[in-house]
Amino acid sequence: MQDLFFSLRRFALNLFARLDFLPSLLARLVIGVVFVQSGWGKLHSLDKVIAFFTELGIPAPQIQAPFVAGIEFVCGALVLVGLATRLASIPLIGTMVVAILTAQRENVASVNDLFGTIECLYAVLLVGLVVGGAGRISLDAWIARRLDAADPILPRQTHPVSRAVARV
Repeated sequence: MQDLFFSLRRFALNLFARLDFLPSLLARLVIGVVFVQSGWGKLHSLDKVIAFFTELGIPAPQIQAPFVAGIEFVCGALVLVGLATRLASIPLIGTMVVAILTAQRENVASVNDLFGTIECLYAVLLVGLVVGGAGRISLDAWIARRLDAADPILPRQTHPVSRAVARV
């Protein structure tokens, strides 16, 4: 019975180690699609966005609207494909903070209200991408593998999943 338990444990740990790419990939896909679509929509409705920013009291709305639309579209696309993900996530976090402080200000009276906003959820996912990176299935990872292979000082290592499974 004990052998079965440990066999199942090793199987589960091995499976989860192989699926470690999934959270960052799903976060990137969700965030990327949402922001690309939002940025694209704003870029094609700048008059409406400028009017909305004016209502919110955002300074220089005629400058801020195309700026935010461009940030959402370009950075969203970068996050989607996993290129410069950590860097591209930072301005998107900024747009979410501004959205919470302006567009959601009246709807946030408590921590529960704040945590219930979609903007807060997006910011949390983006913080995860800043800290954890784009994951194995990304252009960032592809570039990193090429750079690591070309680095004469960096020792050749086994794949991170192989190391994780070996420790189990």
